[in-house]
Amino acid sequence: MNHQPFDSADTDTSQIILRDVTLRDGLQLTGKLLTTEQKLQTVRELLRLGVPAIELGSMARPDLVPTMANTLEVVQALTPGELEKCWIWVATPGHVAKAAAAGARNFQYCLSASDSHNKANIGRTTDESLAALPQAMEHARAVGGQVQLCIATAFTCPFEGMVPEDRILAIANDPRTEGTADIVFCDTLGQAIPAQVAGLVRRVREESPARRIVYHGHDTWGLGVANTIAAIRAGASMVDGALGGLGGCPFAPGASGNTSTEDILFATRPGWLTTERFAGLVVLSEKLLAELGEPNRSKAAQGARSNAAAFAWVIPAEDASSDNMSCGMGGN
Repeated sequence: MNHQPFDSADTDTSQIILRDVTLRDGLQLTGKLLTTEQKLQTVRELLRLGVPAIELGSMARPDLVPTMANTLEVVQALTPGELEKCWIWVATPGHVAKAAAAGARNFQYCLSASDSHNKANIGRTTDESLAALPQAMEHARAVGGQVQLCIATAFTCPFEGMVPEDRILAIANDPRTEGTADIVFCDTLGQAIPAQVAGLVRRVREESPARRIVYHGHDTWGLGVANTIAAIRAGASMVDGALGGLGGCPFAPGASGNTSTEDILFATRPGWLTTERFAGLVVLSEKLLAELGEPNRSKAAQGARSNAAAFAWVIPAEDASSDNMSCGMGGN
């Protein structure tokens, strides 16, 4: 058990790892598909601009989530060095085996805290997903990979309502999760408030085996950034976001977009983020969302296009229509 004290006043947000989940969670509700080449361009541009971690896709059934159909083609086209910074969503041992054979090494094994959502999302109970986790980890270890334990509906469920903290602690302490490198808490519906997020992260930090804590938030009720900061202050060291606030869960009525990558980065100011790199991410986001026909929900991106020229984070007017950054989204 990890009982180390944590002083939120000393939190250095510049050390937080931002994982961009645009190509997985971000694409789940879009009506338009991205080609393999477009996805590869997005991964490589995110890495070029300094984003330290990326969720590149999912092993979900393509008939249920068509936007994920070419995930393995993306994995196969990336280099081992690029794949070191990429994660893939999985829900079964078979998923891990197939993704590993394609070259993936970082696996986010997802299950829901509530049985109702787990059945809707994965087709089995939460306990059945936990029972399969050790075999999934064996497949990952066989290729030198690592597995995150990802808990969806960690705060509320669209079918059952509030999820008790003790339910999450029971999953975190389940012996079948032993050996997972990280634990991810998902505010799937974006209904949590900062006090809830901080309370859960703090309890898991203090009352379960030591693992890196990851927070995955949605901005449905406008608290995406506030909840992310609360998670960081309570002990999370990796947080998820999507360009332009894109995303949502097709199996969770009421879910909306992820917390914006741009908003999280503007708030946390990681050490690698310069105003030039931030501008590059805004341009990439704008091009991607235009390609998909989706609105840009990022407040920081909107601010970057304002007329407040004296503020360093605003994109200069002469660059407003420039395409000189290598983030073209050309495709079919």
